[in-house]
Formats: sequence, structure tokens, C-alpha cells
Amino acid sequence: MLARQRHAAILDRVRVTGGVRVGELAAEFGVSEMTVRRDLDLLHERGLLAKVHGGATVAGATDEPGFQAKSVRQQAEKTAIAARAAQLVRPGAAIALSAGTTTAELARHLVDVPALTVVTNSLPVADILHERGRADQTVVLTGGVRTPSDALVGPLAVGAVRTLHLDLLFLGVHGITERTGFTTPNLTEAETNRALVAAADRLVVLADHTKWQTVGISAIADLGTADVLVTDDRLTPQARRVLSDRVGELIVVPVPDGGTPR
Repeated sequence: MLARQRHAAILDRVRVTGGVRVGELAAEFGVSEMTVRRDLDLLHERGLLAKVHGGATVAGATDEPGFQAKSVRQQAEKTAIAARAAQLVRPGAAIALSAGTTTAELARHLVDVPALTVVTNSLPVADILHERGRADQTVVLTGGVRTPSDALVGPLAVGAVRTLHLDLLFLGVHGITERTGFTTPNLTEAETNRALVAAADRLVVLADHTKWQTVGISAIADLGTADVLVTDDRLTPQARRVLSDRVGELIVVPVPDGGTPR
């Protein structure tokens, strides 16, 4: 198992069980305890988990990993979700992409869609679309204060979004539960995301399976607000039942080779 795969497996285990022990991980992966401790140190520095004596636990509801830290997680899942979400976009549409690594992956799938107007508060999304420089594509960057996830948020961003009318919003989220809905660990980013939701005719949430039962401190929207939720086929049957009942449409996409290894 590669280090990147081991890191993803550790994070999955922490989310499911709430905590892991160094000795158990070392035995499971067939590596030394020192290697596991280095893995936990790295994941802790990236804000993806909290180190404790002898192991690690889930990070808190206000912990906010940076864009680069999140970009290495669930890569296969994000690619599959983005490719399917891109099929929902029609030429000539006015759409918005919120900040996030899955929405950034979606941007890569949209560079060849003609006559799009794309509103975003994500610097990576704007960069991806700008690099292609298509004359028939308009990119509107909201402005605002930059967050660890490379989002532009705050009054400037909210003010810009409130003047717009959009066909579709593709929303990336930090967490999803039946009780809290769609959430983020950043209070100001939540406000900007709520403005994006209000500006769009339809809401499409992009979320891989690890977002289920993860909670951020600030709510963006209830589950029923989503017209479509696109996720991957590692989402549990119980979660699929809940989401199928609550969102307008649940799209579950297969991930080649089973996605990121546990």
C-alpha cells in the first residue's frame, strides 16, 4: 500500500470509528509503528485529524483543512463525481461553482462546454477555467477574503452573488448528516454559500462518501434543498436510503477499481 493510500485508509477509519490506535494500524498495514506515527503527524499537520496519546481521533467541527490537503483525498471518487456532474450542464448556461476540491475537478470537465458563464468564489476553479482562455466562456470571480480552502468569502462576495440569477449551483460541502444537512467548518464561507444557494434555480451538491456523518459548525442548507446530490458508490446503503428520501435526486456513480483503498 502506498503512503497516499494508507493516509486515505486512516482517515476513513477515523471517520467511521471516531478514533484509531497506532498499534492496530501498524498491524493492519504491515508497517512499523514509527511509520504510522509519521502518517498521523502529517495528517494532524494538515488538519485532517487530531493526534492523541497512542493514536488519533476525528478533527473538530471547526477544523478546516486547506485546499492542498483536501485535494489528495478520495481522488478517484472526486473524478467520477465531477465527470457525472458535468453531464448536467448545458451549453449557454449560467452556473456557479462553490469552493472545494470536487468543484475544482468539475471545472476541468467544463472547460470545453461552449458559451458558459461561470460564477465562482473559488480561486482554483477560476484558475482552471482561465488557463484555457476560451473566448466564448465568461468567468466571474466574486471577490472577498480568502479562506484556507481558497474560497473568497465575506460581505463583498455575498454582495456580488446577490445581484445574480443562476441556472445551476454546484456546491461542495464539508459534511452531511440527516440532522444538520449540508455543513462547513467556516462560518463566513457558509454565509457566502447560502447566498449562492439563494441565487440559483437548482442546487446540485457534490459529495464523496466520506462526507456522510461529518459535521461542520455552520449549516449551509437542509438536505431537502438539494435538487440533486451526486456521490460515489462507497456510500453506505443506510445513507443512500436517507438521502433518497430527502434530496430531489440521488445520483450514485461507480468508481473504477473501488476508489481510494481503505
